[in-house]
Amino acid sequence: MSTLNTPVKYLNHMNMTRILQIDDDTELGNMLATYLQGEGFEADFSSAAQDGINKLQQNHYDLLILDIMMPDQSGLETLREVRKKLNTPVLMLTAKGDDVDRIIGLELGADDYVAKPCNPREIVARIRAILRRSQHPSPSSEPITSLGQLQLDTVRRVATLSGNKLNLTSAEFNLLEVLLRYQGEIVNKANLSELGLGRPLARYDRSVDVHISSIRNKLDLTEGANHGLALHTIRGQGYQLSPA
Repeated sequence: MSTLNTPVKYLNHMNMTRILQIDDDTELGNMLATYLQGEGFEADFSSAAQDGINKLQQNHYDLLILDIMMPDQSGLETLREVRKKLNTPVLMLTAKGDDVDRIIGLELGADDYVAKPCNPREIVARIRAILRRSQHPSPSSEPITSLGQLQLDTVRRVATLSGNKLNLTSAEFNLLEVLLRYQGEIVNKANLSELGLGRPLARYDRSVDVHISSIRNKLDLTEGANHGLALHTIRGQGYQLSPA
């Protein structure tokens, strides 16, 4: 389709960020969808997990908002199913104080979480932080950076290790990019949260730790592996990516 003769209204629709929310709370879901639309997003809503998964497979979405407590299928199980096929950024909605679900969700590949009850403005802020880091790499950064057998293409957002593509979530890619750009230096968790997740580090927030643990597993930094790099945990200070 030629864009020269395409109505402006249609062009704007095509360029809108598409968000899907899966939540069994229909009233809350519709309210949030309306709020997101008012903030310039195109928002779809599913009240059942399988219906939401079908929509994800049939359409392109820039981000998924996923509630943990679902009657037909838990949000964690839904996330596990989504991650088998898609790398769509995921923002979880969790019960306040339910740290176990948050950690499991992050381990399964969620990018961030917000505890219910929550302010829609906070959800929008988290969405924009995720999208900013996943869609718009820093224009001042080198497009490709490497260490040992690890290489990151920040334009195409592709990471490879010894020639094999790494299946990273957007949050994992962001954090690995920060560590790679500051290779050899200790980067504290507060800076990793700001630079990699796009938000300040909250008290008792273990998101960075969980994401780093997942990155370490995907980098196959087990004893005997030889990829020319090491990811160190510096107790009380932060993390360091350095040559092995």
